[in-house]
Amino acid sequence: MANFDITDPLSFMKAEVLETLRLVIDPELHINIIDLGLVYGVAIDAAKRTILVTMTLSSAYCPMGESIVSAVKNCIEGHYIGYTATVELVWQPVWSYDSITGEGKRLLGI
Repeated sequence: MANFDITDPLSFMKAEVLETLRLVIDPELHINIIDLGLVYGVAIDAAKRTILVTMTLSSAYCPMGESIVSAVKNCIEGHYIGYTATVELVWQPVWSYDSITGEGKRLLGI
C-alpha cells in the first residue's frame, strides 16, 4: 500500500496516519480497515493542515459506509489536532477479498 520515501518529508507522517487508521474497525467484520484493504492512500498538505484519505468500501451499498467514513474522519482529527480530515470514497480499483492483508485473513479465519 504505502512505501517509505526518504525524499518525501511527510512519508513518516503518512505511515503514522496509516497505523492510526488501524483503530477504525469495520462494525460488521470486526477487522480494522487497513487489514481489510479498504484504504488506498493518504495525502497530507502540511501547509493547509489537511489529511486526505482515499479509500473504498466493500460495496457501494455497504450499510455501514457512513459510519466508517465518520470514524475515519474522527480518528484522524482526534489524533492529529489542528488537521482537518477528508475522506474520498473511490470505487476503482474495486475492493475484493484479495485486498485483505495476511493478518486480516488470519483474523477472519480464511
